[in-house]
Amino acid sequence: MLEGLPPNNAAHRLTLITDEKRARAVADLIVESFEPAEAASAAFETEDSWPGGGKAWLVEAYFGFAPDEDGVRALIAAAADAETAEAAAFGVTEKKDWVANALAGLAPVRAGRFLVHGSHDRAKVGVSDIGIEIEAGLAFGTGHHGTTRGCLMHFDRLLKRRRPGRVLDVGCGAGVLAIAAAKALKCKVWLGDIDPVAVTVANDNARLNGVGEICKAVVSRGVESRFLREGAPYDVVFANILARPLRLLAPSLAAVTAPDGDAIVSGLLLADVPGVLAGWRAQGFYLADRIDLEGWASLRLHRSL
Repeated sequence: MLEGLPPNNAAHRLTLITDEKRARAVADLIVESFEPAEAASAAFETEDSWPGGGKAWLVEAYFGFAPDEDGVRALIAAAADAETAEAAAFGVTEKKDWVANALAGLAPVRAGRFLVHGSHDRAKVGVSDIGIEIEAGLAFGTGHHGTTRGCLMHFDRLLKRRRPGRVLDVGCGAGVLAIAAAKALKCKVWLGDIDPVAVTVANDNARLNGVGEICKAVVSRGVESRFLREGAPYDVVFANILARPLRLLAPSLAAVTAPDGDAIVSGLLLADVPGVLAGWRAQGFYLADRIDLEGWASLRLHRSL
């Protein structure tokens, strides 16, 4: 998994060797605890064995500033335990394309027909796969995170039931979900993000995947952009963000969803699900499907007629 923006001047580095469960938890919490352009993290399997069984995992976190080491260790302890926190090592790294280096060690991620991969794994895309290539040097939100993978799995299941006409991706990040929709449906997809850097990345990735003409991201907080509102009503609305904005945006996203439409939402810890469901039920949606991966929940919410 690799999540987070490449931090500006990412000269500060944290490394940690632990087991898979702790590695994923630590990397996730680091991403959730800092602003996107300030820190990012990667966690992946090594060739070494872990004393408790299985393979050892390496966590790498990069910061655009000198981190508060005690504060970061406290986060690690909260995600794992005090012993794991003490094992973390801090240092300074040379200026390099750390994202490409981290992504090179990641295997492709499958979600039904969809296969998210780096350029080094193009040959692994099968004839029946819908490949989504993420540019390593710009990658964040690569599909390795359970939230993105869960949304792709929901979409793959939905495509077996019906063919949506219009799709919106709110908080698009790297554009993985929008690109998946554009490639599967071969039609225009609307997408936006509050972060201009994310918009640039999404548009670069769309061009890389051959859908740049039908998949153009814009800067927008939710659906404040007139461009996104004019595309309504949408048959599918993706919102892979966080619990609080999902609750706050429920009325505005419901307003642009078709009467028989679906919202595929994620970025939720398991404990967040009841509150988010309550907010969307108030807008006339019910839970149609749920996927839990790596401690994160992804929901397909269908609008009642």
